[in-house]
Amino acid sequence: MNASGAPTPGWPGRVALVLASATGGVGQHVASLARGLVGAGTRVTVCGPAATQEQFDFIGAGADFVAVEIPASPTPADATAVAALRRALPGVDILHAHGLRAGLVATLARPTQPLVVTWHNAVLAGGLRGRLSRLAERLVARRADVALGASADLVARAAAAGARDARLGPVAAPDPAPARRGRAAVRAEFAVAADQPLIVSVGRLHPQKRYDLLVAAAARWRDLSPPPVVVIAGSGPSYLQLAAQVSAVRAPVSLLGHRTDVPDLLAGADLAVVTSDWEARQLFAQEALRAGVPLVATAVGGVPELVGDAAALVPPGDVNAVDRAVRELLADPSRRAELARRGPARAATWPTEADVVVAVSRLYAELAPVTAGSERSEEPA
Repeated sequence: MNASGAPTPGWPGRVALVLASATGGVGQHVASLARGLVGAGTRVTVCGPAATQEQFDFIGAGADFVAVEIPASPTPADATAVAALRRALPGVDILHAHGLRAGLVATLARPTQPLVVTWHNAVLAGGLRGRLSRLAERLVARRADVALGASADLVARAAAAGARDARLGPVAAPDPAPARRGRAAVRAEFAVAADQPLIVSVGRLHPQKRYDLLVAAAARWRDLSPPPVVVIAGSGPSYLQLAAQVSAVRAPVSLLGHRTDVPDLLAGADLAVVTSDWEARQLFAQEALRAGVPLVATAVGGVPELVGDAAALVPPGDVNAVDRAVRELLADPSRRAELARRGPARAATWPTEADVVVAVSRLYAELAPVTAGSERSEEPA
């Protein structure tokens, strides 16, 4: 929006935004970007798995949608995805892939259009899978016209992998929805007493998130008076392992599964915790700071530059550090109040969705200048 409240004029070409299977931050970012670009006058086609359209409703944001089934891991079906993406490219001026999997399919499609790839995640896997993923990183980095890193460490990683042009790419969290329930109602759902702390974490149940550390620390907190209640919202491949751990160590932890009421959970929370081995612009950390909930997070990837001094940072993989940081905050109401004040102030410095649309539009114009009102001879399928 400009000062008059009218939409800011954007880049007038057509872009194809490509994503692989996604349930969280990448899908939300693409939906936000599609909505903002359409509002600024760009024609947008989103290419991704049908399930992403069902979850993020790109069509409702004003974009066209083409089903291109790109699973989270490479399979022989990637050849089908490459062919489907090629069929969607006539009439497109810019191809913008999000994440390594989408970037690889976009690269293999050999587009004639400029290719932008946003790096949202680092490769953490070891063994054969890790070696293959790093090979894919190098291929994608060298074929892309511009690599955008969601955090400074990803920019450095893309450059080290051979990117010709690696830049920091602003990524905004979607504007938070208001909580629909008050603090008391949320806490009543989990039988949290008035003087009992509620600790919340939200994210995909995946080894990268290291929820095993949170469960192990929570088991120690049974000696606190009163002991906190810990809830983890999310689904994923680590569910059964975490459920077994919760039972084995008798941790006061509830695994809630997928939730759509994160603002409500934060309204009832006393602390938020992130224990990941790596993150770029961690979505739940942003949601917690915006909501004014004190945050304990691991100092990994882009998290320190994201939160600044508005969170308590701990080393990754250190259950003792998580335990100690939570205990110290629970025992120090003034410190919690200070972090609750700093969180929204820090969030006010982050790029907005409108900022991201402006920055991306400028990049598109740099790579593929088109004139307003120009017509393409072909339209995407």
